[in-house]
Amino acid sequence: MDETGRFAAMLLHSAALKQRIATELAADAIAVVAAAEYSLRAGGKLLFCGNGGSAADSQHLATELLIRLRGRCERPSWPAIALTLDGAMLTAAGNDYGYDQVFARPLRGLGRRGDVLFGLTTSGRSPNVLAALEAAREMGIVTVGLLGGSGEPARFLCDHALIVPDTETARIQECHITLGHAILELLEDRLMAKPLAA
Repeated sequence: MDETGRFAAMLLHSAALKQRIATELAADAIAVVAAAEYSLRAGGKLLFCGNGGSAADSQHLATELLIRLRGRCERPSWPAIALTLDGAMLTAAGNDYGYDQVFARPLRGLGRRGDVLFGLTTSGRSPNVLAALEAAREMGIVTVGLLGGSGEPARFLCDHALIVPDTETARIQECHITLGHAILELLEDRLMAKPLAA
């Protein structure tokens, strides 16, 4: 296949995955919207973690809540934290506790019962995301997995598992950011229709 064909194949594969999850994950995604809304209305916050491209997606999604998702929508900043942001924190946790604890350790200080943790792992096997999901479970934090492949073993640590049924990292990440945007847009609609109490 030449480059033109490969280019088309990549985009068509990505589009086909999105069409599939549009129906297969709709109810699960709406449940995540409801969990996030409940948390924010109760004074909670949303936290995000992941590695590599999923770290960037964690920062991207947290920023959509803190700053702005849609340019035409003027609304308050809502509490969200990407556990991937602080280089000193990540390297200290890695040095002192091991790389598997770089998200769980700060989560124990920043997270509170009723918050929501989004763990992003395209393989479903990232040890530090698994440790964060385990810590969240212990703390009474709602767990959401943006996962790929079979989602295992992360899916078993998630109250809500959104699994992209593919094994190609790039295609899974494209679906994760699409899912994240859709969830946050629906959340924004709900919170704009009935604003959070001051």
